[in-house]
Amino acid sequence: MSNRMLVGTRKGLFRVERDGNGRWGIARGWFLGDPVSMLLAEPSGQRLHAALDLGHFGVKMRRSEDGGETWSDAPTPTYPPKPEGLEDKDPMRGIDIPWSTKLVWSLEAGRPGELWCGVIPGGLFHSVDSGDSWTLVRALWDEPRRQKWMGGGYDFAGIHSILVDPRDPAHVTVAVSVGGVWTTRDTGAHWQLIGVSGLRNAYMPPEMAGDPLAQDAHRLVHCPARPERLWMQHHNGIFRSDDGGIRWQELVDVPPSSFGFAVAVHPIDPDSAWFVPATKDEQRFPVDARLVVTRTRDGGRHFDVLRQGLPEGPAYDLVYRHALDIARDGERLAFGSTTGSLWVSENQGDSWQTVSRHLPPILCVRFEE
Repeated sequence: MSNRMLVGTRKGLFRVERDGNGRWGIARGWFLGDPVSMLLAEPSGQRLHAALDLGHFGVKMRRSEDGGETWSDAPTPTYPPKPEGLEDKDPMRGIDIPWSTKLVWSLEAGRPGELWCGVIPGGLFHSVDSGDSWTLVRALWDEPRRQKWMGGGYDFAGIHSILVDPRDPAHVTVAVSVGGVWTTRDTGAHWQLIGVSGLRNAYMPPEMAGDPLAQDAHRLVHCPARPERLWMQHHNGIFRSDDGGIRWQELVDVPPSSFGFAVAVHPIDPDSAWFVPATKDEQRFPVDARLVVTRTRDGGRHFDVLRQGLPEGPAYDLVYRHALDIARDGERLAFGSTTGSLWVSENQGDSWQTVSRHLPPILCVRFEE
């Protein structure tokens, strides 16, 4: 059972720990003042990775080999030079897509020492030496249909979700905003666009709404015990797949809303998943300004609205796609918001305790195992 987590914010990285009396609190912080867009604790527990978005100074990677006692600079995923004369433009605005890392948006571990990194503008990078070096996955970057990927909330498309199949680390699935869901079964040598049925993007023209390439997934997760069960928080709904993302079913009548960014799935029970809803695209705050978490325990047929321990009064918290996490035991959950509030549950969301109301805006939350 995990007793600590890492929290990345717009002004630093924080470790949160549980004491012997069951109270959670901030234990220490690093990189204060710097935005931490993504973080990862490798399964060993001692090697940590943090991605910093330093604006004018660019994206920087930091790595710790001793659980955070000390940190050092690490290589940043870097694009190769853009070929002379190559036209590579954003399809919506017609501007050049930069061949340079603008944001590290996802970071996941595969085999021991193997890392996958998704970035804006739409690149997937692979490392086999724990981040000592990175290689752009050219088969996906050079895929002709990448020319149709579009930016969602950012200027350019990006890879925000990476799923590594625990049964077969060569099988990797990624979600692109906005560019659909892609999968490889040979460690990135070949890719298949999936999501051939069941998905819809309501803001696209009707003839494009069901195009798998036009889908705007906000977050994609799988159940480690049953990796073919995928859950997606989409721009305009919640979807579930039972065949690894080939086909999807939209879940309807989700109270109080099916719009949001974050989703977590139970590590053993594929029917149990959690979401933090917002009102809608144009109103990115909780419905009726009441912050809640929704949970299904039967694959999406029914949903519970969980609010015990969450703010009673008006709340305008938005929870980003990586700011909700579940521990490996499936009991503890944590989520943080754009207002800098952080909550923890020890009973699958039945009740919540406030850890902090005064952190910087929270970008990502991850339990340490």
